[in-house]
Formats: sequence, C-alpha cells, structure tokens
Amino acid sequence: MTPSSAPTHPREAASGLDAQGLAPSGEVHWNCPAPRLVEAAIRRGEGRLADHGPFVAVTSPFTGRSPKDKFVVREPASEADVDWGTVNQPISVAHYDVLKADVRAFLNEQAELYVQDLFCGADPQFRLSVRYVTPKAWHSMFVRNMFIRPEAAELAGFAPNFTVLHAPDFQADPARHGTRTSTFIVLNLAERTILIGGTQYAGELKKSMFTVMNYYLPKQGQLSMHCSANVGADGRSALFFGLSGTGKTTLSADPTRGLIGDDEHGWGPNGIFNYEGGCYAKVINLSAEAEPEIFATTRMFGTVLENVVLDEHRRVRFDDQTITENTRASYPLPFIPNHVPSGRGPHPSDIVFLTCDAYGVLPPIARLTREQAMYYFLSGYTAKVAGTERGVTEPQATFSACFGAVFLVWHPTVYAEMLGTLLDRHKSRVWLLNTGWSGGAAGVGSRMKISWSRAMVRAALSGALDGVATHTDPFFGLAVPATVPDVPPAVMTPRATWPDGAAYDAQARKLVGMFHDNFRKFGDGVAAAIRDAGPKG
Repeated sequence: MTPSSAPTHPREAASGLDAQGLAPSGEVHWNCPAPRLVEAAIRRGEGRLADHGPFVAVTSPFTGRSPKDKFVVREPASEADVDWGTVNQPISVAHYDVLKADVRAFLNEQAELYVQDLFCGADPQFRLSVRYVTPKAWHSMFVRNMFIRPEAAELAGFAPNFTVLHAPDFQADPARHGTRTSTFIVLNLAERTILIGGTQYAGELKKSMFTVMNYYLPKQGQLSMHCSANVGADGRSALFFGLSGTGKTTLSADPTRGLIGDDEHGWGPNGIFNYEGGCYAKVINLSAEAEPEIFATTRMFGTVLENVVLDEHRRVRFDDQTITENTRASYPLPFIPNHVPSGRGPHPSDIVFLTCDAYGVLPPIARLTREQAMYYFLSGYTAKVAGTERGVTEPQATFSACFGAVFLVWHPTVYAEMLGTLLDRHKSRVWLLNTGWSGGAAGVGSRMKISWSRAMVRAALSGALDGVATHTDPFFGLAVPATVPDVPPAVMTPRATWPDGAAYDAQARKLVGMFHDNFRKFGDGVAAAIRDAGPKG
C-alpha cells in the first residue's frame, strides 16, 4: 500500500485495523500525504491556512501538555522497572481495559478515521513501528511531520509493534476509568498501546512516544535523551540538552552544521540517532533575523502551526501571546536545508547542557568535569521567568532530572549511570551554557544575546576554547573561559556584570541553596564524588 493509496470503503478499512481492535463504521484514510490531509482538515473545519500556506490549528483550552493526566498501566511485566510517583502515576489493568473499550467504541463511530504508519527511531536496530489512529486530519498531518515516514516499499509490509489510539473529543469519566479528569494519556508498556483523549494539544502524540522510548531503550542498554543534535563538516557531532525555552532547537539549527534532530535522540553502539523525522519548534517572538532557518519553515505549505494568532491578512503575529506563550511549529526535517537525511550521527565529541538562568548568576559557559557533568545532568536546572505563568512574580528555579524528568520511566540515576559510562567510553567534552540573564535577574538584567550563545557554542565545538585560560567560579566551582571570540570579555565574569556585587553574591547563594535542596532527593543513590561536584558557595 503506497502512502497515497487510501482505502475508504468501510469493509476494506475495517479489516486493516483488526489488530487494533477496531471495526470502523465510517471511512478510513491510510497514510495520506500533506496535501490530502490539509484538504480534509479545511473541509472538516479543523483550522485554516495562514499566509504562504502553513495550516493553523487552535487547541484551546489545552495549549500545552497535561502531565498530571498521564498514567502508566501497573502490570507485572513492567511494574518493577517503573519509577512510580507523580510522573509515572499508576492506573489499574481493569480501568485501562474499560477505557480502551470505550475509546475503541468512540473511534468506531466516527465518520472518518486517519491512519499513519510511521517509524520512531532512525536506527533500524532500535526503532519502533508505530500506527497512529485519529479522527482528526490535522493531527494525522502532525504525526506525519513529526515521525519518520516509511518508503512505499516499507509500507507494503508494515507491521506495527506499537499503537496510539487518539480520541481528542472523547471525555474520560474518572469514576469509570480511574483517571484524574476527563483528559488522559495512558501508556500500557506490556500491550504496547497508548490511549490519548480529552485534549486537542498535539504535543501529547509526540511526547508519549518519547516516554515509550525512554522505557525500551534503557531496557536494551541504550541511553534515551531529551536533546537536540547536529554534526559539523569535520564529522564531529554534538548534543544539546535542555528544557523548553533554553535554546535547544535554536542553537542546534546552525547553518554551518548538519541538523540531526531538535528534540529526542538515542545513543547506542552505532552512535546517536534521532527518534523523529520532524521538528516541533517554539515560535513565540520568532524572527527571520535571529532564527532564519526556523522562520522559513513557518512560510511553507506542510507546516502545522499551533495556537498562533493571525492578523486580518492571515499573517502570523509571532509576538502575540493572546492564546498562549507556547506557540509551536511542526514541520518535516527536510524543511531545514542542512538537515542530515539519515537522522544519525557518530558518537558525540561534545555535549552542551543548556540552562536559562533567570537569576542571572551562572557563568555564560563553563567546561565540566565528569563528576560535574553527572551532577548537572541529574539536576537539570533552568528557571521560569516572572510573567510567563500565572502567579509567577519572580524567577522560579526548576529542576528536571536528566533535562526531561516528566518523560522518564526508570529512576533518573539509571539514565545518569548510562551517560557516565558513555562519557568514559567516548571521552566527550561537556559544557554548561547559560542562555538566561546577565547583569541582574530577569526584569533587571539583560538576556544573553543569541549571537553570543552561538559564538560560545561554535568556539566550544571547534576546540577554540581548549587552550584558553580559565578562572574558577567561586560559587559553582566551574571552569569559566576568560575570553570567547565575538563575546564581550566583561560578560564572562557574571559578578562583574552586576552593578552591585553584594546583590550578586546574595542571589548566587540563594541559587546554590536551591541546588543543594534539590539534590538531597537522590540521597545515597549517587556517588559521593558526584554529590561533591555541585556548587560550593
């Protein structure tokens, strides 16, 4: 079956979904390409076209993920592996079975279903074959953008080993289904099925599969990572770990380097590999000057824009947060001219931890020892800025283990130990890059210029900082280069950028205390050398 051959006769369609336990009464469209999905989405009133052709969808009232509504089925095969708690909330097999039956019944009643058969994982040795079933054409287009699209010959014998049943308009009943609210993201690791409903937000379709990979890859002894990746002309690759808003997508989309992927990767015996075939970029305040490659994708047919505001001429108002600050663009990787078609790269020579320090005290860049790398990886620090969320009136520290705690299945130390082993084996250099504030906290100081961050990254990856003199930060104990090409020397010493040195000291001590408080949760599960590699102030 080719990507454009879409059976629509109910009987033919139903037979193709037997393995998913579905017997649809309506039409089923298989592996439709972007033009057919856009036509269907417009016909169905799911959204509209913006200037230059991207499709625009609004997902209100849910304009972000619903982590408190994500559950993992507690069953014997995976029970001992899962780090149960607020991230991996348990749901019983009995509740799951009832919910699955009701979701199937809901999908069977839909006038149309859209199916996409896709790969998750560019390395064939570790990839999953995933079948997405959804009643929305634009959601089908989203997953087609985001994952790896099989060739026609691969589709002919496609056998999914994972299924995602998506019912965004179905509302769960907590009393009947064991959920917290009407929204649900439920993973059954043994049955290899995900149920999603009660939310239109497309990011759930992507991140739920990332969670799945975070379970299966470590089970095979491979590291699963929340990071972007690129590779230079010299064949040396780099990883960029970071939470949302720290620059993971921006800094990896470098015109001088090949983009492997912008968000989720594995690191195995064959090197690094992207899970996806597309990018999901944040586009709030996007500009052609600061991020030309990403900006260009928002003017292409085939891109999906989420929750952006259009003016009367259907031009995107990138600075408009009326719907949400979390505006997004989903586009296939080939929309980035210098992407790496294979989605794979060699073992990384460099790893960059990105942090947006809204307190304005971390150094702009520092090279980490192995123990420091393990400490900051487990800490996963960034900060929320005043005004970005309701009730946030001053910078708030956020610690997310492994720079992606909400997507982890195993305990964070499992991933950290794997990273340590890989660092020892491949001698990767590790850097901490602060893309946040300088000269004061947010609201007082200034945000690091993107051009400075790019210059620091390029200097680190090229080896230009290897022979540069360093000074040791008195609070964080990090080796900070004295100079970086194309970066003002004064920026390299955070305290010197503040008008009041005593105020800097007080702010630095405050953040140091937050690091210590957060790291206590790991207790004796972390080696003393790693605990001692944290801030000293």
